[in-house]
Amino acid sequence: MAGEVRQPERVIPRAIIYSVISVALIYSLMTLCVMAVIPWRQAMQSKFIVAQFMETVYGPWAGSAVTVMILWAAFASVFALVLGYSRIPYAAALDGYFFKPFARLHPKGGFPYISLLVIGGLAALASLLELEWVLSALLTARILVQFIGQILAVHFLRTRRPEVSRPFKMWLYPLPSLIALVGWSYIFLTSGWTFILYGLLTLAGGLLAFSIWRRTSSGAALCRE
Repeated sequence: MAGEVRQPERVIPRAIIYSVISVALIYSLMTLCVMAVIPWRQAMQSKFIVAQFMETVYGPWAGSAVTVMILWAAFASVFALVLGYSRIPYAAALDGYFFKPFARLHPKGGFPYISLLVIGGLAALASLLELEWVLSALLTARILVQFIGQILAVHFLRTRRPEVSRPFKMWLYPLPSLIALVGWSYIFLTSGWTFILYGLLTLAGGLLAFSIWRRTSSGAALCRE
């Protein structure tokens, strides 16, 4: 997305900070409103707290209405995430760092349909599993592959590749990286052996895919360059 944003080094960090602050304020206000109506001990046990809140204040029709709105928002979120995440393999393939078929665009729609079908298929398979398990597994794998990986990549670029442009600045480096590394490592190591193993297998699967890609003619040529 940074390639499609004007002044990404200025816009993206501000957008992230503003979004985090805004969502935190909205969530805090919503929590206070709920706790003013429903006792917090009861709210902790509820799986439909917003619908229960609206039903208590306005009646059954309001609870049903807000449930429909939540379901619609959840569907829209999944739809947007699938479209967004499908652009990651597409962008990597377009730059020559992933399998070529993922760079194909739909002849009429102009969207990366191969990448979209793969991401959508994986999401559909994940929907057959228990939601809590899927969320924990995805978070654990993402911590190991992306979050910890990014911290190590930043250090590698600063020490081994000083010629690479780094438009995004980090204040008080390396302190933020060290704090993030300790925090993410603690979460990963305390997530349970099942999810730790899943994260390691995900990393191993990525390494296997990379080795297969590297053996292709384009991947080998790019690595030699």
